[in-house]
Amino acid sequence: MELDRQATSYAELCQNFRWQIPERFNLAVDVCGRWADERSRFALYYEDADGFTSAHTFWDIQREANRLANVLAALGTLPRDRVAIVLPQRPEAAITLVAICQMGALAVPLSPFLDADALAWRLADSGTHVAIVDGIAAPRLRAIRQRLPQLRHVLGVGCAAGEDIRLWVEVLEHASPRYTPVVTAAGDPAMILYGGSRDPAAGEAGGVLLAQRTLLGSLGGFVCAHDFYPQPQDLFWSPTDWASPAGLFGGLLPTWHFGMPLLAYNGSFEAGKSFALIEKYGVRNCFFTPSDLQLLRMAMPEPRLAHDLDLRSLVSGGEPIDDALACWARDKLGVPINRIFGQTELHYVLGNCSARWPAKPGAMGRAYPGHRVEVVDRQGRLLPQGETGEIAVHRQYNGEDDPAIMLEYWNDPAATVSRFVGDGWCLTGELAMMDADGDLWYPGWQRRGKETG
Repeated sequence: MELDRQATSYAELCQNFRWQIPERFNLAVDVCGRWADERSRFALYYEDADGFTSAHTFWDIQREANRLANVLAALGTLPRDRVAIVLPQRPEAAITLVAICQMGALAVPLSPFLDADALAWRLADSGTHVAIVDGIAAPRLRAIRQRLPQLRHVLGVGCAAGEDIRLWVEVLEHASPRYTPVVTAAGDPAMILYGGSRDPAAGEAGGVLLAQRTLLGSLGGFVCAHDFYPQPQDLFWSPTDWASPAGLFGGLLPTWHFGMPLLAYNGSFEAGKSFALIEKYGVRNCFFTPSDLQLLRMAMPEPRLAHDLDLRSLVSGGEPIDDALACWARDKLGVPINRIFGQTELHYVLGNCSARWPAKPGAMGRAYPGHRVEVVDRQGRLLPQGETGEIAVHRQYNGEDDPAIMLEYWNDPAATVSRFVGDGWCLTGELAMMDADGDLWYPGWQRRGKETG
């Protein structure tokens, strides 16, 4: 993926864009392995609600990921086997993701705050055979364990051990820090994500199977949304958890693709704490949902009177952003809000980039370079400008496959087929209209699905 950073306009950015996806590509090697030899390159700064802090280089992350990969192999994990990550933002969550992907197995990131039934359904549906949990999720997992015959092993991070849970620190202690990653094709599956926009109980598709190359598909949008990330001294943070598309493909993974550090905070979201973290660590790039931004605004209307902030980019998505909130960010935080659109099935396909094209108040934005986005009818026919239809993203851009689009719905070929219409349009379930500049607008926010940002 080559984005012309010297382009001065939207048209220039899109004109010569090419994906150039390599035949062989492994997500874990891309985001960690290739940086690990630089032992002083920091990957992660961590803080929890009790004030404990730690810092980790890519070398640290890779060695622990290698240890875990060897442990998982000893537990019988083979390529394409499913391993669940039921952890909040903490180093072990990122380490586990790297370990699983470099094995060619499938990561299943899940929120530790899921209720017992939701957790049981996802673990059963994915056929997970190993789960890694912390003290938040462990009690719920213990309560449903008898409903999960395929779940053979559970590793616990910071929780009580027992016959059913083996401690992370104990099983990794004597494992080798050396591991040779499996060679994977760019189109090989890497993870299963469960978004919140579909209801399996109502017969709708659940898990979304994503490829190793999916990360590459999100990069152009991430770079543009953060006004040409990375820049010197950039440091990313978002409270969005790493089991969500926004947390993974709009935070952890693209940040590490560029060998840049990010902050992880394991604690509840609070306005005062958020501004304190941004000041303490020198955070320059953030993603917040509009709801989070509203809470920040209400709790601290004049944040720069109390905190020394130096934000460079601010991204938001998932809900509309009103004029008052946009003005507050520009005037009181010193940055414009770049809005993005994406779903579990496709990531960072459209939005804003204030550094190259002006955002229109109320608009969703326009297609990022590398994505062909249009408004279509249910048969996949393009609709004229100003006419309401469904937002759709084409499988191809300039003759190349768009890597941002999902592979398929997990174990649901019928749902996969129904998602695509015409000559390759992937439907989003979102109604919109397009103006003459290519910007998309929701018609009164009447929506068929739910945007996940």
